[in-house]
Amino acid sequence: MVETLLHSVAGSDAADPLDELCSRLLRISTDSDIDLDVALVTRELETRTLLDQLPEFIYVKDRRSRFVFANAAAGRNSRFHDGSDLIGKTDFDILDQATARELFAIEQEVMSTGTPVEGREERITLPDGRLLWLTTSKMPLRNADGYIVGLVGISRDITERKRQDDRRHGHARLLEMIARGQPLRAVLDALVRTVEEELDGVTASVLLLEEGTDRLRHGAATNLPPAYTKLIDGIQIGPKVGSCGTAAWRRAPVVVKDVMTDPLWEDYRELAKAFSLGSCWSTPIMAPDGVVLGTFGLYSEAGREPTELEWELTAMATDIAGIAIERARNEDRIRHMAHHDPLTGLPNRTLFWTQFGRALHEARRENRKVTVAYIDLDNFKQINDTLGHAAGDEVLKTLSSRMARCIRASDLLVRLGGDEFAIVFSNPNHDDLGVLRRLQELRAGISRPFFIEEHSVVATCSMGVAFFPQDGDTPEALLARADRAMYEAKDMGRDKLRVAGGEGI
Repeated sequence: MVETLLHSVAGSDAADPLDELCSRLLRISTDSDIDLDVALVTRELETRTLLDQLPEFIYVKDRRSRFVFANAAAGRNSRFHDGSDLIGKTDFDILDQATARELFAIEQEVMSTGTPVEGREERITLPDGRLLWLTTSKMPLRNADGYIVGLVGISRDITERKRQDDRRHGHARLLEMIARGQPLRAVLDALVRTVEEELDGVTASVLLLEEGTDRLRHGAATNLPPAYTKLIDGIQIGPKVGSCGTAAWRRAPVVVKDVMTDPLWEDYRELAKAFSLGSCWSTPIMAPDGVVLGTFGLYSEAGREPTELEWELTAMATDIAGIAIERARNEDRIRHMAHHDPLTGLPNRTLFWTQFGRALHEARRENRKVTVAYIDLDNFKQINDTLGHAAGDEVLKTLSSRMARCIRASDLLVRLGGDEFAIVFSNPNHDDLGVLRRLQELRAGISRPFFIEEHSVVATCSMGVAFFPQDGDTPEALLARADRAMYEAKDMGRDKLRVAGGEGI
């Protein structure tokens, strides 16, 4: 078993120096002419030149789990820094108590039962705060009489492999979140946490460049002070706007290793000082077509430049963030296209029924009124026939814009199709006469002349108005009643407003 274990640790290459070590240990433990005890093993292993060249941690312990031998690699990763300084010490002298207790229990089990431990993964926190992952094999050491007098341990540092595995798994988790349509904020928060988990003393942040503007908005920053993220939310990008604002402006990474002296932070130095920010490195998040989507930044209290690992994580983060932001924006565009008229940009029938239904539900709950107006342009076909359909489209866009400027945020203006529109008024302080007055102003605004291709155009409209609850209690019933009133207004000579069941105005 010892031979098998040692060779499994050493690998298959017979020329590997570790194989020679295995042969030495095997020879010592099987030669019946040698009275094997821990001191003898120690003397045999004091040919340290070979062992100290190996990257693996190689050590021998006695029955009380005290080191009686440790090579240079094992020593370098302890607070004693030299293998010989570990002699007589235990894991309790070099590791945190919880880890030391766990390792002591395992070693005592190996020496009590004679059963080796092979390829066990161990997570070790070193005295300087570094985290190590080791794959360790521990085997009992017997004397010539077959009694277990200690153990031999061989550990291989797999920290980098573990980090790469964790990074790949984290990468995959983030991509899965994107593929499953998780909200952008949730994806960006997970991205920031994934990066921060791999780094010490560094805080990550994602800022989003608001579409159609030159301002950066808060995207994700799980560990930055909320007061700081609030203060920089909406910051305008430029050639001298800290690290993130400048990176978005330059469309290139910006490394500021000392925010107290770098001119890019001149206008934000007091802000950085208030929140103990020493350095900040920011990289723009780019879309495949070269559009800047936002920035990914790393902050450190210490004034320094980023490490190679921090650059690697930044590259990963900007790639993932770019995919997530593009996906979210595309989904927003698809949703907008599904619910809005492509010509005027107004909500369409699909969104109208949903929003109208919600307005009625809230009105019933709060015992208030709702007004719906049905609007149809007069003689629009004549405009199309005279000036052409392109001019007709311009008329629709111009009049839609005029109507949109006449309504409030609580109102709903939609294009039902062709030259037909509807408006739902559902503000809490509902006043029938006030609504009718606003509709008259809107009708007057629609009829103001405007020019298309040097032609003066005058368009009028006919309006029908219905009220909830007296004219109906469903969206369909109310819109139908307003539609009938609109046709009554046309019968009255067009360019009129007709209230359902009332007189024309």
